[in-house]
Amino acid sequence: MDKVRTEDLLKNFTLELIAGKDGIHREIITSDIHRPGIEMTGYFKFYPAERVQLIGKTEMAYFLDLTEEEKYDRANRLCTDITPGIVISRGMDIPDILKEAADDAGVPILQSPRKTTRVISRLTNYLEAKFAPSTALHGVLVDIYGVGVLITGQSGVGKSETALELVKRGHRLVADDSVEIRQEEYDTLVGNAPELIEHLLEIRGLGIINVMTLFGAGSVRNYKKISLIINLELWDEKKQYDRLGIDDDTMKIMDVCLPRATIPVRPGRNLAVIIEVAAMNFRLKRMGVNAAEEFSERLTAMIEQQKEDIDKE
Repeated sequence: MDKVRTEDLLKNFTLELIAGKDGIHREIITSDIHRPGIEMTGYFKFYPAERVQLIGKTEMAYFLDLTEEEKYDRANRLCTDITPGIVISRGMDIPDILKEAADDAGVPILQSPRKTTRVISRLTNYLEAKFAPSTALHGVLVDIYGVGVLITGQSGVGKSETALELVKRGHRLVADDSVEIRQEEYDTLVGNAPELIEHLLEIRGLGIINVMTLFGAGSVRNYKKISLIINLELWDEKKQYDRLGIDDDTMKIMDVCLPRATIPVRPGRNLAVIIEVAAMNFRLKRMGVNAAEEFSERLTAMIEQQKEDIDKE
C-alpha cells in the first residue's frame, strides 16, 4: 500500500497552500473525508481528527456567525497533531483566526476553486485508489476488444508468446510476467505492470523486447480492469475438458470472484485466436447471448420432440 501525504494532494489537484506549510509532509492514513459540521457547534466527542477535513459553504457560513471566542475555540480544536489537512472549497476566503490556528498546529490549509461535491468526489476516488488492497500474480494481462484478460499458467507454457501474437493482432499489452492487482470498490480488480517492466515482454530465446517501441503507443495500456481469466495448461490426456462451455468456473482474487476458462495447450492449437474468441464470447454473455445455453436448449427440445414422436408410434 502506498504512503500518501498531504503534499501529494497539492501535486495532483488544483489546490493552493494557504497556511500550515510545516505540515505538508503529514501522512494521510484513511480514504475517508470528514465535513466538520457538528464540530462547528462545539461537539467534538466523536471528531475523526485523523481524516482530511473539508469545509464547504455551509460549514464556513456557520463558522463566520460565531463569536470571536467561539471561532478561536473551534479553530484550535479542529487543528490537531494528527489532522493531515483542511480543504476549503469554492475558493472561499479563509478567516485569519483559522490560518493562525493552522500555522500554530502545523495543519495545512488547502484552498480549492471547485464545488464541495466535486472536491469530495475527486479526493475520495484518489484516496480509495491509493489505499485499495493489492496483490501481485504471475501472468500476463492483455486488453482484448475492451476486455481485460489475465492469462495465467505455469512458467514456460507460452503466456508471453501468446501475448505477443495478440499484440500483433491489434490488441494491447498491460503487463507481462508480474501483474500488480488492486481492488477498487468491492467487485473491481485493476491490473498494471510494475514500473521496472512496464511495456516490456520476455520471449524465451529472444530476450526482452519493448512492445511500445516495436508496435507503437497504441499497443500498450498502463492499467486495465480485469474481467476474465484464461488459464493455460499442458494437455492432459486423462483429464476431461469442458467442451460445451456450460460449466462456469471462477477464480477468487482477494474478495472478487472472476470467471475463468482453462485452455489445454498442445502443438497445433492457435492460442491467440482461442483467447481472442473467448474474450468476444465473454462480451456476448454480458449482453445476454450464451451460445452454450442456446445449444443446450436446442438439444433438450430435440430430445423431447423425439420422445413425443416415439410415444405417438
